Amino acid sequence: MKLNLAFSSPEPQIASALRTDVTDEVARLGSTLIGFAPVDRWADAGEVPPDYRPDSIWRLAKTVIVVGVPMLLPIVESTPSINYQEMYNASNVLLDQIAFRLSLFLNGRGFPAIPIPRDGYGNLDILLKKMPASFSHVYAGKYAGLGTIGFSHNLINPQFGPRARYVSVFTAAEIEGDPVIARDLCKNCEMCARLCPAAALSANAERLPADFDAIACTKHHQILVSQSRWPCGVCLKVCPIGEDRKLYQRTSVADYLREAEALQTDPLDPQYRHLTHLRTHGSEV
Repeated sequence: MKLNLAFSSPEPQIASALRTDVTDEVARLGSTLIGFAPVDRWADAGEVPPDYRPDSIWRLAKTVIVVGVPMLLPIVESTPSINYQEMYNASNVLLDQIAFRLSLFLNGRGFPAIPIPRDGYGNLDILLKKMPASFSHVYAGKYAGLGTIGFSHNLINPQFGPRARYVSVFTAAEIEGDPVIARDLCKNCEMCARLCPAAALSANAERLPADFDAIACTKHHQILVSQSRWPCGVCLKVCPIGEDRKLYQRTSVADYLREAEALQTDPLDPQYRHLTHLRTHGSEV
């Protein structure tokens, strides 16, 4: 394919066709979720500091394309385990591959584009010293109509609740944005706070999102890394939102409340024995 370097802003009808082509290409590359957000939504909302907005990071940015893949509920439920760690790692590779390939796809059609990696830090030691990452895919997902920000600070998506991971592509193409979801999807049940092993979430007067102790969360993850069974993901696991719960016949979250106590009493408790099996293989614990 010959690369078209005569970059220019697309006409509206071209942008419309491009949106369809991008959506089809992302599906071909393996993504389940995609949303489009004009960059002016960051300034309009005023939630993200100016230096962390896409057009501050890259002056040519006009649209942010947000791509997501689900984290499959039964594997998330096994956390902390090597099974969840492998799925997390696979999602990271897939997302970065999709973002890079999509950027090349757009460049090849004459539209400047760059990928922003799904994680913006080298390791947890660095993250403890230098928070946050340079760009928030959570807010990008919100502005691209993929969900709303929940109590846990995760993006809550109608299909998968917080059980999805995201990456972003900045492009100079002006593509129509998806409608932003106006109604909070989070039920404010605070299950994530009640069961957070790091006690990193607490209620505040604003209701959503919670006060978040990022240091406590990150230090807990350092322990899990040392055991080769990270990340944590309990806040993803226990959230009741998401159509994926119907698929996996897990619409009730009540059993999460007694899981820790039951396993402490009997690691082979019949209701949770499969989780013990997954957690005691392939890691240090």
